[in-house]
Amino acid sequence: MSDDFDLGMFQSTPDELIAKKPDQTGCPVTGIAAEFEPFGDAYIANPFEFFRRARNEEPIFYDPKSDYWVVLSYDDIVDIFRNPEAFSAALARHPVTPLCPAAAEVRDSLNISIEPSLVDEDPETHRAHRKVFGDAFTPKRVNEIEPQIRKIVTDYIDRFVDDGSADLVSKLLYEVPALAIFIFLGAADDKAAMVKQLGSTRVVVNWGHPSETEQVDMMKDIGKHWTFTKNLVDNAFENHGDNYLGDMARLHKADPEKFTVNYLYNVMFLMQFAGHETTTQASANGMRALLENRDQWEAVCMDPSLIRNAVEEILRYDSSIFAWRRIATKDTKIGAFDIPKGSKILMAIGSGSRDGKVFADGDKFDIFRKHEKKHLAFGNGVHFCMGAPLARLEMQIILEELSRRLPHMHLVAGQEWEYIPTLAFRGIQKLFVEWDATRNPAN
Repeated sequence: MSDDFDLGMFQSTPDELIAKKPDQTGCPVTGIAAEFEPFGDAYIANPFEFFRRARNEEPIFYDPKSDYWVVLSYDDIVDIFRNPEAFSAALARHPVTPLCPAAAEVRDSLNISIEPSLVDEDPETHRAHRKVFGDAFTPKRVNEIEPQIRKIVTDYIDRFVDDGSADLVSKLLYEVPALAIFIFLGAADDKAAMVKQLGSTRVVVNWGHPSETEQVDMMKDIGKHWTFTKNLVDNAFENHGDNYLGDMARLHKADPEKFTVNYLYNVMFLMQFAGHETTTQASANGMRALLENRDQWEAVCMDPSLIRNAVEEILRYDSSIFAWRRIATKDTKIGAFDIPKGSKILMAIGSGSRDGKVFADGDKFDIFRKHEKKHLAFGNGVHFCMGAPLARLEMQIILEELSRRLPHMHLVAGQEWEYIPTLAFRGIQKLFVEWDATRNPAN
């Protein structure tokens, strides 16, 4: 399995993997491959135009510039997700841009004990850990924090509701998901802003194209995050409260064979990041889509029962994770294409979730669509995101409170949409809205 590939978070590409790089010289460089520029301005701003053409012309192609097989159709992506024996998750968090020697030196000096955890471990190990950590991620644990999340959202809206204008990202969507995951885990919320900033650093280190200077500075920040995480877990063992992290500390004490303390460090390091960055970006993308489709925003404001389905459509239409990676563990196939062992795979999730063969008129935003959660925003198969219920709850509360308090807000005209250039994560960084504060509904 992925033991053949010593990959992982913040690791350099090992020499043995470079030596074993499969010979792809027989793969034709097609027109679509020549146009594929995943860090180009046009693609970062709107990858969906490229996705639509590629699905129609070449739904699987090899790109020699990035050395990825790019897969765009829904069915092929699902098949890859559901075959972890052939398509290892080991590559999921490996840096897209190889770490420079200076950044690797900083990493090695930090004594960060990173190991595969949940999103990038072998199938057998994942199944065992998923049962332990997934079973503890109960609906009860999620639902019992709903009042606290709602209070946080309303308190944040209170701060700007009378201003008549706001950047919804900085005023609401940036910090709220971090506070929510802190409540769930059982962490003090005074560190949420710090963890949020450090999470943004991880996005760029693992999935972006940072300069060597940026890599060095970011690795120092990651060291701070690792230290914070270790202290958080260690404190939970001393005083495990009535929360998810407390549950995991109790499980370990009852049966240390289930997982090691270092593995728990790694899961908490992962969950602090995955539990907020994705929700921030999905919520921002979703509010943009709703306000650009004014009739649908007004429908939500008039009928809050539409919000649950609106959340699913937001996740389908413009997910915060629009691509994810795998590596072939053996010579295999995707569709009719022979895929050599060691080949890197880029699953264009944002393309699959708009595939017209599964979603009629897939490039159209439609909160009335009945797609039964078939979208790929949370993955598929054994690696389906176990935090999906919490993300859905947060997005639902945000939409409920914004539609109730500010139904008359609208997008500021002429604003430019700014995205962090990464291979996997997509989310607007600013979302300017305005409204007539004299028309605010009574709270």
